[in-house]
Amino acid sequence: MQRCSATPILVFLATLVVWPVFSHAGPAADVLPTAAILGDVAPGSPVLNSAFAPGADARPAPPLVGTLRLAHATLATDPVIAVPVIGGRDARLFPGISLQLFTSGDLLVPVARGTMLVEGAVEGMPSYWRVIPQVGRVWHEAADGEWNRAALPLMLVNDTENDAHQGLATFLYKDGVVSQVRLQFVQQTGPYLVKPHLVAWAVAQATWSAGGIEGLVALRGAAEQEIAARIPARPWSDLLEELPAGTLDGFGGPLKAEWTVELALLRNGVLYYQDSATRYGPYPYPLEMRFGPRSVMKSVAAPLSLLHLAEVYGPWVLELKIGDYVPGLDPKFKRIRFIDAACMASGFGGTGTLRTHPNDIYDGYLGANYDDWYTAPSSAEKLAQINANLKPYPWEPGRVVRYRDQDFYLLGIAVDAFLKSVRGPDADAWHMIETEIFAPIGIAHAPAVRTREAGETDGPVWFNAGYYPTLDDLAKIARLYQNAGAWNGRQLLHRELTLDLLAARGALVKHGDRSVVTTASPDDNIDPELYRMGFHFTPYRSERDHALRNIPSMEGSGENEILLFPNGLVSIRMAKAFGLPDGVKAFTDDGPATIRAVERLAPF
Repeated sequence: MQRCSATPILVFLATLVVWPVFSHAGPAADVLPTAAILGDVAPGSPVLNSAFAPGADARPAPPLVGTLRLAHATLATDPVIAVPVIGGRDARLFPGISLQLFTSGDLLVPVARGTMLVEGAVEGMPSYWRVIPQVGRVWHEAADGEWNRAALPLMLVNDTENDAHQGLATFLYKDGVVSQVRLQFVQQTGPYLVKPHLVAWAVAQATWSAGGIEGLVALRGAAEQEIAARIPARPWSDLLEELPAGTLDGFGGPLKAEWTVELALLRNGVLYYQDSATRYGPYPYPLEMRFGPRSVMKSVAAPLSLLHLAEVYGPWVLELKIGDYVPGLDPKFKRIRFIDAACMASGFGGTGTLRTHPNDIYDGYLGANYDDWYTAPSSAEKLAQINANLKPYPWEPGRVVRYRDQDFYLLGIAVDAFLKSVRGPDADAWHMIETEIFAPIGIAHAPAVRTREAGETDGPVWFNAGYYPTLDDLAKIARLYQNAGAWNGRQLLHRELTLDLLAARGALVKHGDRSVVTTASPDDNIDPELYRMGFHFTPYRSERDHALRNIPSMEGSGENEILLFPNGLVSIRMAKAFGLPDGVKAFTDDGPATIRAVERLAPF
């Protein structure tokens, strides 16, 4: 093998932005010796995560360029999966995949990083999972003799829900030969279809084909550019050293630490991140983790697409009617505007009660065969479920908030159809977001769930859930909103409408009754919770001046939460507090602990 060298800027960025902070990490060979990787004995459990990253005494390793083919493998889980076969696919199977890999210095770079890889053809039952590979490392340890080590983060995800299991893979290599691959998945999104909370591990047989990657120089350049475009990131300990003791006490709360996956704070252009604790030590690549934050997608796809289209074509886009772009729906959709669906105020979805005084936004949310709709693979099947099981409410659109994933799903179908009507049949709503919004702000990859159409082809992206972002992705999206839709002098989102959104202008009171009149009920709370265009607004009375601030929040089930503060800071909490055992409490009694911590740090 020929040794390659990384450019100085890539080496610097790998250290500053990607290189993990290892606590409790010794040499990987101490935790997972060469004999254990090469042996035939199946592991009885995962090992410490420090086995999947270089320690302080790591030495340079020779370069790798080629294709790693991983065979179908059986996942051991702790505890066992309650219902492992879902839709004819088995969640106990790691999918057989091929990974094109190359090194750039000590970085191990998958060509398909940030992409949901589908397994190849298999005999028997297919795997439930897809795999997202991320950037890892190569290194050499003295105890390994002629062998070298490679490791990379892998996310187990799927195309039926927004589940994500954060994992790790490692293998040995020398002279064009590789070992089998050790896999373990040690963090996760809160379980929905695949229950309960679990860890998983496996050994996958592997083969290696050297070379064969075209355009290697360009691929290395693209990797360098992606890393350079990341927000500068530093470990949480660096931030604490700058602050008076106790300043950030309670950050991440009131959610209990055991249900937290990752915490971060964007401050003064730097992303400070905490260790992601697991049963097997800190996850060694926190900045490479991709999460399944579920309804956070509602604060991404809908506002970004609508505000961008308003900038490109005009604010009238928000007034377009769902029924004009999605055929075959109830006639009421001819009166339901894009903005009504984006506020979950369609006046459709008639399950639950008709009580609106006070209103319960979750009334009937999971009724009407919800899971049959949620797991329906194709767009036509999802639309059929909506038509069969949901009915109009007696109030007009835009009056009452009722939490309905179907509103956002239909909005996505309508936005996609509108885009095709003005740009042609090949236009795609998510592709527009990727190329016209994400790319300019430095988000190179945006894996997201789409419907599964005939021939296993991809259909439209879900607007209600399904995005798999990193911390860097979420921080950039939040910062774009805070910058009133501008990035490096370029206006990507409609400025006035973006400012209106963050100020909660036009937001609906979650518990308010506007079913008859268009003004809020006279007995609304003084500080009501609000909702508009995928954003929740948390009322908060400042400890400094007791003034009311409505804090914009991007939220997803499992207690995933991104808060956009008026002082320009952004807090990120990725969590898994869903599907908890009976009697288990996810929260302390500490109230808005994160907001108070951020206010102590930078009063607003």
